[in-house]
Amino acid sequence: MKALRRSAIVAVALAAALTLSACGSDEVDTAAESKTEQGTLGTIVDVAVGAGSFGTLVTAVIAAGLDETLSGEGPFTVFAPTDEAFAALPAGVLEALLLPENKAILAQILTYHVVSGKVMAADVTDSDVATVEGQTIKLSTMTGVTVNGANVIQADVEADNGVIHAIDAVILPPGVDVAALLNK
Repeated sequence: MKALRRSAIVAVALAAALTLSACGSDEVDTAAESKTEQGTLGTIVDVAVGAGSFGTLVTAVIAAGLDETLSGEGPFTVFAPTDEAFAALPAGVLEALLLPENKAILAQILTYHVVSGKVMAADVTDSDVATVEGQTIKLSTMTGVTVNGANVIQADVEADNGVIHAIDAVILPPGVDVAALLNK
């Protein structure tokens, strides 16, 4: 019975998140179209929505309450996991992260993907860089640009308030155990 109740809660949460994402996407798409007509790129959120490969990230950003922040002045550099990167998480983890009671953990994970300032791929050096979350990520250029071992698969997607680099994995801050979410 408890498992059935949890499944129902997860289903409702996902439906709500997808509904919010769909509603937000229409508004952001309209804003993005208007900005394009004005000769601007749009915010990081606008550009992520328009790219078509960050739907899960946009849903997570909205669920974590970070959409206004990432639409703010910035500049920000976002190492953005693609939809495929989120799909590669262990079964049930994404659904658990999107639950309201896990909002703080989701925000921690997402802000671990964000660096203050606008860092283009050509400016990346082998170094540890502070994230908005507060810990550091390891950037490397040994085999193309990588972030904590995740490959940058599309670099320098510019926005008015920063830049997006698409990555092929979700990176986790030290100390975050997403598997523990499944045991709650």
